[in-house]
Amino acid sequence: MIPFRTTAPGAHMPVVTVGLILANAAVFLYQIDLSPRAEAHFLFTYALVPAVYGNPDLARHAGLDPYNYWPLLTNTFMHGGWLHLIFNMWTLWLFGSPVEGRMRPLPFLAFYLLCGLVGSLGHLLANLESTVPALGASGAIAGLLGGYARLFPGAKVTLVFPIVIIPFIFSVPAIVFTGAWFALQVWQGMDAMNAASGAGGIAWWAHIGGFLAGLALVAALGGRPWQTPPPPPRSRLITPSGVSLRRGPWSRRGPWG
Repeated sequence: MIPFRTTAPGAHMPVVTVGLILANAAVFLYQIDLSPRAEAHFLFTYALVPAVYGNPDLARHAGLDPYNYWPLLTNTFMHGGWLHLIFNMWTLWLFGSPVEGRMRPLPFLAFYLLCGLVGSLGHLLANLESTVPALGASGAIAGLLGGYARLFPGAKVTLVFPIVIIPFIFSVPAIVFTGAWFALQVWQGMDAMNAASGAGGIAWWAHIGGFLAGLALVAALGGRPWQTPPPPPRSRLITPSGVSLRRGPWSRRGPWG
């Protein structure tokens, strides 16, 4: 299921959301322009390699610093391909702009970065022996989903579910979408931990950690819950005899109103 639209109002000027999208795009364009050898060095320096912290001796043998914690944050600005980047940036725009609109710019930036950091810690703790570099903004974006669920529980999210070549489009309340999404991450995360090999693949525990951080931090950093607007009031019609008639929003209108 791909989120396509939301009824939650976005920020009037989502400068932080746009800035984060541009920063992610710039890092990706820099990364793909590197030679294969330079790109490998870039990945092992700035992406998150859990074994660097889980096995410090191995890290030192490979020339990596187990006391360098920047990759917990820098990996959230890196992506593994065009589709990875495009899907994450679309989701960042769709849910980041509404959340930013309920916060001030600097607290929103701190919120995003903290969610990414907690997501990285979640992946690290669940995969301490993995030597596969983990990268992507999905932990931070999961935090946006958690914040969105808390600020906009009554908003609607329109989803696209492709069935063969026919797109099935439907809308659900935000709390249903985010709840189902989080339950799927927990199920997949537990399944990955029980698998024979937990290295590589999707960083489910980054999603889980980021989402929980978003739920916990959005209000603490000044996020203001959005009130779902009330339905439009019913209008009144006064007949020539003085009888008042109610006309609800469902009534059919003629050419003159």
